[in-house]
Amino acid sequence: MAMKKLPYRARTQTGDIFDIEFPLHEDTGDAVRVGQLISIILESIDRDLGVGGDMNNGDVLQSLAMVMAIRTGMIYAPRDMTGKLAKDLLAEALEAFSRSNHSAPQSGHA
Repeated sequence: MAMKKLPYRARTQTGDIFDIEFPLHEDTGDAVRVGQLISIILESIDRDLGVGGDMNNGDVLQSLAMVMAIRTGMIYAPRDMTGKLAKDLLAEALEAFSRSNHSAPQSGHA
């Protein structure tokens, strides 16, 4: 059986577009809610960066990694199992993003 995918379009503040096909874990309960939560998290980061001043990308990634670690620890299951799941999901998501289609807005003078 083929793995289910979540198609997702991400737009940056500069107008870049990434079309990504994220693989879904076999135990995914609600793919629509997964996509909605991705949007909510990205919008929240953009909103915070817009009012909170400059923050470098490394600090944003570090914050997200820490949030993932906290959420992983909040699951009532053995830590080694939830840690492996988090690592596997992140690796699959990074791999999916590396295969994404990227388009950027035209710039320059004609």
